Amino acid sequence: MKDPLFFADSFFVESPERIVPMLFVMPLYLLVSNLAQRQLRNTLKRIKTGIKNQLGKLTMTPTLRLVFQCFQGLHLFSLDGVNKIVNLTSSRHFILSCLPSSCRKYYLLSSLKKNEPKEKFINI
Repeated sequence: MKDPLFFADSFFVESPERIVPMLFVMPLYLLVSNLAQRQLRNTLKRIKTGIKNQLGKLTMTPTLRLVFQCFQGLHLFSLDGVNKIVNLTSSRHFILSCLPSSCRKYYLLSSLKKNEPKEKFINI
């Protein structure tokens, strides 16, 4: 929360009524992000591997901020009613495989079967 990329200081509270919703949302965010980070770290520990950090070194204890940075640049592309994910690389796909299926559905991976071609993904 102290990170300048979090933009918590950009909130401007004009009235006391806005403080209560903000005090509800912030701990909820911390709870959800802590659970996701814990899930990812437990999966990485179980399979005895890691993901690359900002320096390119493998880490088994990534932060959720690192994961969010890894997923910058992904885009949903729709053409003639067909949705495709642009820039879903193998490293991003691996991170998603370490998260629950409820996270994978947002990247169109919930319907992906083992023998189905990966034509849904475009790497640039």
